[in-house]
Amino acid sequence: MSRLAHMATGPYAPPAPARELTAVSADGARLHVEVHGPDGAPAVVLAHGWTCSTAFWAAQLRDLATDHRVIAYDQRGHGRSPAHPACSTEALADDLEAVLAATLAPGEQAVIAGHSMGGMTVLAVATRPAFREHAAAVLLCSTGSSRLVAESLVVPMRAGRLRTWLTKRVLGSRAPLGPVTPLALRILKYGTMGPGSAPHMVEACARIVHACPRRVRHAWSQVLDLLDLDHHVRELRAPTAVLVGAADRMTPPVHARALAAALPDCLGVTELPGLGHMTPVEAPELVTGKIRELVTTYVPVRHAKEDA
Repeated sequence: MSRLAHMATGPYAPPAPARELTAVSADGARLHVEVHGPDGAPAVVLAHGWTCSTAFWAAQLRDLATDHRVIAYDQRGHGRSPAHPACSTEALADDLEAVLAATLAPGEQAVIAGHSMGGMTVLAVATRPAFREHAAAVLLCSTGSSRLVAESLVVPMRAGRLRTWLTKRVLGSRAPLGPVTPLALRILKYGTMGPGSAPHMVEACARIVHACPRRVRHAWSQVLDLLDLDHHVRELRAPTAVLVGAADRMTPPVHARALAAALPDCLGVTELPGLGHMTPVEAPELVTGKIRELVTTYVPVRHAKEDA
């Protein structure tokens, strides 16, 4: 399957960007970056999760780009960003820092939204001055800072060593996902989405996830297994909203509540009944609305002379 597989029509078909560029990270990794919407508009930066791509944000890109400048990028090894041997939270932080430097003017502030591993990327970069310069506010969707495998509910059994062992092997499997079949759709829906997710939502997510190279999927699963960003949560000083699906099996609400308790400036937790892990796809209007609310409240209005 093509690494660029995604929906070609409908609300989850990604719109064409206004421009594309390549950001180069600290270790030389090259990152595909898209910019949507008008120059000079309030800025939003979107960081997708494990096994996804910029196409995951299709609904947000389509809506927000009418009056925002929306920056989305493919994490290393995902989408159109080439794979790189370095896979670590430091690499994630370097990558986001490179994207901010390539797309935002000095001192320009933006709302930065991260889903799943994208949220972990935001946590990883939270201590860096360059991030603090640009982060007006943050939205963390369906994410956590540690104990991802131990707290996962993907394997339906009582918490303990056996469940953790089985979960690690399920999430870290090297097996190819293969084509998007009816069985594959059922499996993906069970593991990552709420029971009421519409078929077109499930298919949109499946096309994106199945397009991720298995070596990339496996390499990043090892990073997520060992994730410990608890200290970084306490260093995320920007006003931060937290959002989670109440039926999220990958990063269940226990993570969102822990984030809220540790964040220095938490704007509250929104738990969405019946929704799973893929909140930007399952609740596109709500996620977009949260981003708009943060922009309106926290992003300073830029004047023409500042853009000159």
